[in-house]
Amino acid sequence: MTEMSQNIAQLKTELSSMIEAANDLESLEQVKVTALGKKGRITDLMKTLGQMDPEERKTTGQALNVLKDEIAALINAQEEALKKQALDQKLATETIDVTLSARPEREGHIHPISQTMEELMTIFADMGFTVAEGPEIEDDWHNFTALNFPPGHPAREMQDTFFLPEDAEEQGERAKKLLRTHTSSVQIRYMTEQKPPMRIIVMGRTYRSDYDMTHTPMFHQIEGLVIDENTNMAHLKGCLRDFCETYFEVENLPMRFRPSFFPFTEPSAEVDIGCSREGGGLKIGAGDDWLEILGCGMVHPNVLKNCGIDPDKYQGFAFGMGIERIAMLKYGIPDLRTFFESDKRWLDHYGFSPLDRPNRAFGD
Repeated sequence: MTEMSQNIAQLKTELSSMIEAANDLESLEQVKVTALGKKGRITDLMKTLGQMDPEERKTTGQALNVLKDEIAALINAQEEALKKQALDQKLATETIDVTLSARPEREGHIHPISQTMEELMTIFADMGFTVAEGPEIEDDWHNFTALNFPPGHPAREMQDTFFLPEDAEEQGERAKKLLRTHTSSVQIRYMTEQKPPMRIIVMGRTYRSDYDMTHTPMFHQIEGLVIDENTNMAHLKGCLRDFCETYFEVENLPMRFRPSFFPFTEPSAEVDIGCSREGGGLKIGAGDDWLEILGCGMVHPNVLKNCGIDPDKYQGFAFGMGIERIAMLKYGIPDLRTFFESDKRWLDHYGFSPLDRPNRAFGD
């Protein structure tokens, strides 16, 4: 056995012992860096290949690759074992009795999403809006085409939208099924089935292929729609001002409307509200900064035509926002993903008493 072969065998024995001795994930990560990192033991040996003759380089390189794969497999196996061990320990020490109980100390909590949706319904009901509902599994026509999305729009791509197998009983765009990417599809269904005037809000789950601190594959939206013969942009601004001041409980809330673009509205705008970020926090109201809150605009004539409504006689406005987002802003919740992790401790902290019902109007 050559000296290099002895070194490789000795290194394998040494690294295997270190892996076996690692009794937590942090220790195992240190072993992984020591063995396979850019300055690791195996990497150092590979750097010596350039000094060898071709035959020795070939034999030694193959042996080092085998060693690298074996050590990586041992690390992966140990990592799985440690993760299982950590989970078993957590389950043993963090047991929760999920059985129903009449004991007062087991009072349940209303989820922030449920509470926020209740608040939204209360506020918009005072403005004369009614609630409309629709299916979460939609077709391409209701979700995109009727809303004036052109062919080739990025939202129609597989990386952004969850598409389902086509319906064999349907033809064309009606056959192409997907999980709705916005609640605007319910507005289309309502406009095709009802006649103006109309004043509705739509709330529900929507789905997009995204996941980070501010995005999840499933989230909730609220959208509003008003259609009649006289509605204009001033009515839209007044409606949204009343909503924002009531929801955030701030009088004379600074607001601005920035020109934007959405396929289904023209003109379109993004709405910002005033805020202050002094001291690293966030306070909504008068301040030297702005916070984007929602999108809105006047309903595009093409959308009205697609729904069988005469755009020369009727016009209206629409707006939409993420329910999780406005709940995070009002109640100081930093991470969107925690809404869906089913952690009872989180719900104990951010949840609401069943008796805490939303106020019907700001200042009441």
